[in-house]
Amino acid sequence: MAKVVVVRFKKGDKPYYFSAGKYSLQKGQGVIVETAKGNEYAVVEEPEREVDDKELVAPLKQIVRPASEKDEAMRKTNSERRPEAMRLCKEKIREHKLDMKLVDCEFSFDGSKVVFSFSADGRVDFRELVKDLASTFHTRIELRQIGARDETKILGGVAPCGREVCCAGCMPEFRRVSIKMAKNQGLSLNPGKVSGLCGRLMCCLSYENDYYADAYKKTPKIGSSVSTPEGKGMVVSVNMLKMEVRVKIEKDGNNFVYRDFPVDKISFRRGQEKEEADNSSED
Repeated sequence: MAKVVVVRFKKGDKPYYFSAGKYSLQKGQGVIVETAKGNEYAVVEEPEREVDDKELVAPLKQIVRPASEKDEAMRKTNSERRPEAMRLCKEKIREHKLDMKLVDCEFSFDGSKVVFSFSADGRVDFRELVKDLASTFHTRIELRQIGARDETKILGGVAPCGREVCCAGCMPEFRRVSIKMAKNQGLSLNPGKVSGLCGRLMCCLSYENDYYADAYKKTPKIGSSVSTPEGKGMVVSVNMLKMEVRVKIEKDGNNFVYRDFPVDKISFRRGQEKEEADNSSED
């Protein structure tokens, strides 16, 4: 076990482990850490915790120093420069008549580089744009094309459930999702019902998939025949949370009754599931 501090660079980003070294740090405190891109500003998420060595990527880097007033001022300055940088970049994109949507702008901590993130339907030749931006900002420029899910994570928004989209609020990393997860949960396969703001399958489909995948195997399909204590009938609905099924049972010729039964009180046989192409994950 190793003692580490957990830091986060931006809201919604993945947390990272660093060694506090000689420093005593508090939750919410700003720190300067060494990364592959140089020194960066981060915020302490958890001041100290023990982590299994298997979860660490060796060598464990140390906190360079707690953020000073000068560091905090630099971070504030970089944040204040962002709106103007976004405006100028959008102007340059229009001037160069490029089919791309500017999504985000981020200054490196020391101001030596500006990273512009954009989305586009295809490849974009932005070489001339980079030269123009470099002469405008007098620093290194990096343009990074991102996908629809990354765009939604950066911009945020309100999901169909009425809460902030998971990718922007509570999900540091994208999860594997597939259309079979929607099938397991008995959801409508209408794209408008199972797609998020990004137009891809909703990330939250994976949250309870393990439970639904197991329950799906233990329940009959809608429309299948089952034997119940009151006779044979046809399944019209399945409640996998309560593990109950509603069965349509024929009584006296053309008369039908509907009864709810626990799954363990009926008999049925599931057919072999057909593997489909939609069983594959969606990135």
